[in-house]
Amino acid sequence: MELNDKVVLITGAKGGLGKFVTNSFLEAGARVIGMSRSIADTDFPHQNFSAMPAELSNGESAGKLVDAVVTKWGRIDGLVHLIGAFAGGQSVAETDDATLDRMLGLNFRSAFHIIRAVLPHLRAQGSGRIVAIGSRAAVEAQASAGAYAH
Repeated sequence: MELNDKVVLITGAKGGLGKFVTNSFLEAGARVIGMSRSIADTDFPHQNFSAMPAELSNGESAGKLVDAVVTKWGRIDGLVHLIGAFAGGQSVAETDDATLDRMLGLNFRSAFHIIRAVLPHLRAQGSGRIVAIGSRAAVEAQASAGAYAH
């Protein structure tokens, strides 16, 4: 698969899966904008990689990130959303509100915010792709993972 000259935003680029996905897109020739809370250009020493430290805790921060990408590179051809986290080990009855809020923020709201921010740009240019990676826990029930697998 060749992605020469395609601009791809990868959220969670510095994580375990993110490193593999980011390197794969770079090897395919894409211009990769890697987003994570703490990421630097030196994390992926490749001429087509640019780091953009950010958080996706609200719609405004997601919008600013996407606007910065479009301003610098003129477009976004793809979004790969990899941000997520796990907090489990307790039943729903034992899960506190802070854990539920953290899981909803990291695993649902971040995806909603970044997809909502990217969609108008993809529609305006008439093309683009979105890939959002989820967890198997969403389709295979597990005990003590209610806050995670919402």
